[in-house]
Amino acid sequence: MDWYYYIALVVILSQPIVLFQIYKNYRYALKKYQRKRSGYWPRTIFIVPCKGLDSDFEKNVSSFFNQDYENYLLWFVVADESDPAYGELCKLKGQLSQSSNANDVQVMVAGPIGNSEGTKNTGQKGKVSNGAGQGYCCSQKIHNLLYCYERIGDDVEVLAFADSDICVRSDWLSHIVYPLRQAKNGSASGYRWFIPKKSNLASLVLSALNAKIAQLLGNTRFNQAWGGSMAIRVDVFRRLGLDKIWPKALSDDLSLSFAVKKAGMKVAFVPACLVASYNSTTWAELFEFARRQFLITRVGAPGTWWFGLCSSLLSVLGLWGGVALALYAATQLSVLNWQLAIIVAVPVVFFTSQMIRAILRQKMISRLLEGDLSKMKAACTVDVLFFWLWSPLTLFFIISSAFGRTIQWRGIRYKLLGPTETVVISGQG
Repeated sequence: MDWYYYIALVVILSQPIVLFQIYKNYRYALKKYQRKRSGYWPRTIFIVPCKGLDSDFEKNVSSFFNQDYENYLLWFVVADESDPAYGELCKLKGQLSQSSNANDVQVMVAGPIGNSEGTKNTGQKGKVSNGAGQGYCCSQKIHNLLYCYERIGDDVEVLAFADSDICVRSDWLSHIVYPLRQAKNGSASGYRWFIPKKSNLASLVLSALNAKIAQLLGNTRFNQAWGGSMAIRVDVFRRLGLDKIWPKALSDDLSLSFAVKKAGMKVAFVPACLVASYNSTTWAELFEFARRQFLITRVGAPGTWWFGLCSSLLSVLGLWGGVALALYAATQLSVLNWQLAIIVAVPVVFFTSQMIRAILRQKMISRLLEGDLSKMKAACTVDVLFFWLWSPLTLFFIISSAFGRTIQWRGIRYKLLGPTETVVISGQG
């Protein structure tokens, strides 16, 4: 069993390195989130795809109107006028347009996936093509985004995207656009932080699991863009060929991240654009959501999926496997004191490292989303006190995504054939 001691020393030494990177991300977030961003206001189109009425829909949509940015257009897009979001968006447009800094507000209807006729844009009709090869198509979300992209004017310099289930700060647009002034940054992205609307266990666990992923973002080349809070320059979008890639892709953000990194550029993480997403879920919905996210990652960004699998496996083996082996060594094996100390040190180091990481991420979000602090207390408690449970659960979700290629997303079933090859099996946009 001598080999074990060498492995134990390696994994013990790996944890301070991981903890150091997490601490750097923590310091980066706190340093950047309160900065004032001024002097760079390119003409920006802010596109928000909508389907159905998400939690706090009116509050979320109102935050998009209330941007402290003088040079932007605000376009909402749905698949069909029958969508409940359409009527609500038209109502909010009438109420909020006059007081908004947005130069233009539109509520567009893109039509279902594969529909060659663009439908309504406040009365206009026009031709729209999803560009997909025969038998393939993009997701309904990307179809909606491309519908808007094909209608932008020549004066638009930046595309900004947000999901309708998030609530953003008034300076969100200023922050998400600011990193794009540097050529090394191919895109800029925030991330979501789930704030439970109900304190049922599944909703609290969703918040804790998502927090572990949010903590990995920082001033690093390993960032991935998140489509619910991201931006890219129009010229970069075209140079990367995303107008050709998206028509056959399911995931807007993974395909964008891949193209940006392939071109030698970075995805810049913007802490001020880490946004609140008010949500509640059940265990069945949590499983469906987690499996879908990891499956999309497995197909669209296999390297990231393998990293997640290996890091989750290491966390589980280091803590839970270490505890089991320490108990076995203490009761069944004849080992020297120093040998037993090394064996026991493995789970102790992993436990301590994971506890510190949980505390750091909750301290971070308490500063970034200070206004929602009271709503996050239960989720914070569940994360900090029971962090040792979430690595096995994360590993379970990742393993569940290793099988099959079919998902259901907002009422539509898709089969993922590859990063840019998607087939709609059933459902309507």
